[in-house]
Amino acid sequence: MEKDYKDPLCPADISPIMGRAIWLVRPLKTSSTVSLPVTEEDRGEGLLILDNLDAITAEELEAAIASLPPWRREKALRFKHRQGRLECAFAYLLLCQALREVYGITQQPSFSLGPHDKPSLLLGEISESPHFNLSHCRQAIACVVSDHPVGVDVESIGRYSESLARHVLCDAELEAVHRDPDPQLAFTRLWTQKEALVKLTGRGIDDDLPTLLLKYNNVSFHTQAYPAKGYVVTVAMWR
Repeated sequence: MEKDYKDPLCPADISPIMGRAIWLVRPLKTSSTVSLPVTEEDRGEGLLILDNLDAITAEELEAAIASLPPWRREKALRFKHRQGRLECAFAYLLLCQALREVYGITQQPSFSLGPHDKPSLLLGEISESPHFNLSHCRQAIACVVSDHPVGVDVESIGRYSESLARHVLCDAELEAVHRDPDPQLAFTRLWTQKEALVKLTGRGIDDDLPTLLLKYNNVSFHTQAYPAKGYVVTVAMWR
């Protein structure tokens, strides 16, 4: 059910869409839809997900793109296909919504790129900008904001194959996937954890993907699966 989402800074044409976004608020491992705006007690981090992307109409996508700042609009329009434009536009709008509701930041952000092209926020006079990360797949778009470095990955369920699993999983992980009654879901959980970790560290894809999760014992993973909707999302944070 859509929330009665009222945000004067959100274009009226796309308010019903943004009202469908689901908050996973501290602790991130607990899935819940909360009343907006987020209370002071919850400020500091949050994960916002928008799914059911196929329901977004051509007119709503056009309105979303038109609401973007010029640099982001140009980036969205460089995509030839609807899916790329949709993900580019609504990922940015989710970030704007998260910054408003978690931090009270109302200006449209721009990005700077650090090592391995990990983006950080540019917010004018705000000296200590929040950390953020974005991810998207065919089924959903995820945006996480936090006071601390963070990584997020959302992936469609259904990528599992034995050859891919042997390439990216260690022996123990592969055995766990084989034992699981739903290997597709088990594999996707592990894959999103590895991707979220890579995005947290900002170091790019590790050459030794099978042992990647074994190298970092100081990282917390919060994974939420939505089998009926076809995706899994993981947030990675330093402990």
